[in-house]
Amino acid sequence: MNFPIESLWWVLPVIALLVLYKFVLRVFFGMVIVPDDRIGLVVKKFTLSGKHLPDGRIIATHGEAGMQAKALAPGLYWRMWPWQYEIVMQPFTIIEQNKLGLIKAKDGASLDTGRVLGKPVQCDKFQDATAFLDNNGQKGPQAAFLTPGSYRINTFLFEVITVPITQIQENKVGIVTTLDGEPLDKGEIAGESVAGHKNYQDPIAFINAGGRKGLQEDVILAGTYYLNPWFVIVEQVDMIYIPIGYVGVVNSFVGPLGNDTSGDNFKHGNIVKRNEKGVWEDPLDPGKHPVNIYTHAVEVVPTTNIVLNWADSRTEAHELDKNLCTITVRSSDGFTFNLDVSQIIHVPRNEAPKVIARFGKMKNLVSQVLEPTIANYFRNSAQKSDVIGFLANRIQRQNDAKEHISTVLAGYNVVGVDTLIGDIVPPPALMKTLTDRKIAEQEKMTYEIQCRAQIERKEFESAKAGADMQPEVVKSTRQVEINTQMAASKVAQAKGEAESKTINAKADAEVKTINAKADAEVKTVNASADANATGINGAAEAGKIKAIGLAEAEVTRQKTEAMGTEQYAIVRVAEALAANNIKLVPEILVNGKDGGQGGMIDALIGNEMLKKLQKENDEK
Repeated sequence: MNFPIESLWWVLPVIALLVLYKFVLRVFFGMVIVPDDRIGLVVKKFTLSGKHLPDGRIIATHGEAGMQAKALAPGLYWRMWPWQYEIVMQPFTIIEQNKLGLIKAKDGASLDTGRVLGKPVQCDKFQDATAFLDNNGQKGPQAAFLTPGSYRINTFLFEVITVPITQIQENKVGIVTTLDGEPLDKGEIAGESVAGHKNYQDPIAFINAGGRKGLQEDVILAGTYYLNPWFVIVEQVDMIYIPIGYVGVVNSFVGPLGNDTSGDNFKHGNIVKRNEKGVWEDPLDPGKHPVNIYTHAVEVVPTTNIVLNWADSRTEAHELDKNLCTITVRSSDGFTFNLDVSQIIHVPRNEAPKVIARFGKMKNLVSQVLEPTIANYFRNSAQKSDVIGFLANRIQRQNDAKEHISTVLAGYNVVGVDTLIGDIVPPPALMKTLTDRKIAEQEKMTYEIQCRAQIERKEFESAKAGADMQPEVVKSTRQVEINTQMAASKVAQAKGEAESKTINAKADAEVKTINAKADAEVKTVNASADANATGINGAAEAGKIKAIGLAEAEVTRQKTEAMGTEQYAIVRVAEALAANNIKLVPEILVNGKDGGQGGMIDALIGNEMLKKLQKENDEK
């Protein structure tokens, strides 16, 4: 696309203005325009007063010739004659986010002896170079720094270096080494903790508080920090992780000397309280801990049961038994055989510091105590017995070993939980002998079992026959039980009736007793009355009976005399029998041998006589 020349008419005025500014305003009026995003750095080429910079100085603060401390802020300036002043347009210094601006001063007072950083002075964050120099700002790297932002920095005096800010990652700690401060005391490896420096973000506060140069005890935790790398060096390391079932025994190389808390009986090092130099009596519990690995050594000690194997082919995950192997022993009868052993130990939490103070590491406990103790015990034990005896008494030897080894370990603050004898490998020749013997024993046992089986089969057949008769036996047994129950029922019923009759009889007896007592009382009263009447009647009757009796007696006497005593008695008996209808003899009685004549006649006479007596009796 072609533009007509007439459309560019405005270019000529612009060019004229530029020429006017460059050659007229700048030369004749000394006009300088500093844009909004720039500062003007001034170089004074000469001075009419003849002032010169002091020796060692490169920045002018009081009108001397040279690079000027005072810079031109954005704006319009006059009488900045080009033959006397050179103006350098410098962009603002921008410190980006997540960055840090380090300042190095090219001029100023000398650093203090032993210092590597210049002390902060009032200078509007290095934007007032004149104030920096007038306030004795020091030449060289500065302790102060610039945080993210925009600054008007005179680069004639200050060099700005941007570096990333320090970020400590999660689950890590920052180990700090300071490059400024007082020297460490003799014998110390790290500076002790001081306050007020905001995690080393204020170097001068650290120095003024007496902070020491070098490795520091304190660490910084996860987070973002404005740390001056000319003041500190930070190394990030993982936090100390103590798994569940373990504790961390801390050996501190720094801190004040504390009192030994282990007691007089422990002679293997000092056990001290936390934050003192030595082995801490209180270990670290499971979890993550921000520990300075250069000032504190942490030995992780298992507090659960630890299994150690003296076996060539078996090693636990903790690998404390990595160098242990099968024990070779010799018996009293000269045989050599191999023995696998497992030892279970336990280190109590509160005893773990003493174990580490004594041995330094758990591996040393295994190599210096457990390995020689257990190997020598079983070698000595094997020499007191032959191979077969050793095998036969395996359980007893295992118990003896547990007792002996537990006693030994107790002296090292370790609990011997159990000692287990594993695989025992006797010599092959002896094994063949034992195998042959065992086979013979098994054959004998097989024969005995077969004999017992035949006996049991015989018993089974007998039992089977008995079982076949069992239904009849059960039926008979059940019938007996039924009869027994019925008899028991009848007995119970009879007992019930008897008890009922007894109760009723007692009740009747009581009623009769009461009635009898009443009747007796009535009869007693009536008897008294009857007695009186009877007495009177009796006397009259007695007289009557007496008179009758005397009369009858007289009659009887006369009959007796007339009939004879015996004949009269017979007659009276016959009368009595007849009165009561009693037949003393048959009505017809035949007597005499073979029915003679005398017997027949007597029978007829007797019969007639009996009838006569009965008739007389009826008439009376």
